[in-house]
Amino acid sequence: MNLTYPTALVLEALARGHHHGFQIMDVTGLPSGTIYPLLRRLDREGLVSSRWEKPAVARREQRPPRRYYQLTAAGEAMRALALERFHAVEILIGAARKKLRPARSEA
Repeated sequence: MNLTYPTALVLEALARGHHHGFQIMDVTGLPSGTIYPLLRRLDREGLVSSRWEKPAVARREQRPPRRYYQLTAAGEAMRALALERFHAVEILIGAARKKLRPARSEA
């Protein structure tokens, strides 16, 4: 996988508990045209695992079903490499700590 700055941001957002596309877009400021292809690529390469939420949950909340993503062990290793390679990510995270806060647990 090509380790880019947007990839590093997405890996960090996932590590902080932001598990679906809209949350990741919100905390990283990246557009959907970047986030969703990146998540699919991370999934294909085994850096994240994904699952669809139960349709009943989405119906109850009157919205489309969400796909949830979680880092795998390989994804955690890639995140560590990203933090080494993009030291600026740490600076960004420090500056954007309010945005990249841990996510609230979703039931």
